[in-house]
Amino acid sequence: MNTLTSFPAATDTRIDGARLWQSLMDLAKIGATPKGGVCRLALTALDGQGRDLFVRWAREAGCSIRIDAIGNIFARRSGRDDNLPPVMTGSHIDTQPTGGKFDGNYGVLAGLEVVRSLNDAGIQTQAPIEVVVWTNEEGSRFVPVMMGSGVFAGAFTLEHALAQRDAQGVSVGDALAAIGYAGQQGPTPAIGAYFEAHIEQGPVLEANDRVIGVVQGALGQRWYDVVVQGMEAHAGPTPMGLRRDALLAASELVAEVNRMALERAPHARGTVGALEVFPNSRNVIPGKVRMSVDLRAGDDAVLLEMDADLRRTCARIASERKLGIDVQQVVYFPPQPFTPDLVEGIRSGAQALGYSAMAVVSGAGHDAVYLARLAPTAMVFVPCADGISHNEIEDAQPDHLEAGCNVLLQAMLRSAGVVA
Repeated sequence: MNTLTSFPAATDTRIDGARLWQSLMDLAKIGATPKGGVCRLALTALDGQGRDLFVRWAREAGCSIRIDAIGNIFARRSGRDDNLPPVMTGSHIDTQPTGGKFDGNYGVLAGLEVVRSLNDAGIQTQAPIEVVVWTNEEGSRFVPVMMGSGVFAGAFTLEHALAQRDAQGVSVGDALAAIGYAGQQGPTPAIGAYFEAHIEQGPVLEANDRVIGVVQGALGQRWYDVVVQGMEAHAGPTPMGLRRDALLAASELVAEVNRMALERAPHARGTVGALEVFPNSRNVIPGKVRMSVDLRAGDDAVLLEMDADLRRTCARIASERKLGIDVQQVVYFPPQPFTPDLVEGIRSGAQALGYSAMAVVSGAGHDAVYLARLAPTAMVFVPCADGISHNEIEDAQPDHLEAGCNVLLQAMLRSAGVVA
């Protein structure tokens, strides 16, 4: 009679690191840039080629393929009991315009390598395993970001997503049809567990000389559009004390946003990434500034505290500088903790495999954030060189990628069960 073995019984199974690396390099040829990166924007012809390659590889590994109405690709390796909810892993293969070889791509191909390695070892799982390619995670061509997983998790409707248009006026729906990945709508299936392997996209693991990041959860995010309204005037005749300098006020706010995050270390973040100055003339005192503010924290109470701090600070600066400051929140993602027992499984799996590890938080958004609303979820991070990502020079060590995939394999086996 078949029975499920315990987690330790599967730890002698290892993935093929050289095969994983070669798959990453082969996929990176599609949309390769002269500087060694990748430009494969969502739902372009190049994205279609990348999808075709993944589908071919998955079918060669014995997987069946399902495509949903937003273009998410699900490659399924059957389990002994296909009525059980699948254990899922994946990420995305669309990139930034000047993206790298590993962001997203690693999570997809690590999942494919898990399937290939299980095939090599002749291991049957109790529950089915699925590797998913999520549509338009980056949001470079279409917004919102994390579109495919967001539709899947019900964060926004399919109709809303399909109607979004790029800068040339092409809709998501038309782009999906053009590359042959407009699938069928259906009910969201149950999921047994979801895992996502990813490069860290930051410098913490490398700085601490750790191979595996045991991701506790993702930071919450609040994004704002801020307009500072002063009065433009001639730079020569207008005395300093009589100015209503919008850029001066905006500069004070930039420093204050930095202060808000530093006071709430280590998991708070504060960033002003965009400034538009009007009239942007050398000898005119700026009369208006449009700026972005990005606040992040690991706890929702802290994020709310930062929100209040931002609004108080804007009111104070506006009063002192005798001008107006309008603050509009445009994005909110609540902090998303991952499932404690799956997170512990990542930690203990890394330990059992002999890899150095540490607890980390994700400062970026990932498809796993939406999946965590539906199913037990965990992530595995590995270092990237100098913490650089969303850049053509993005890089990672083959042995680190192999280590992360080995940890992913063991975590998935623990959730899917091994048929003895």
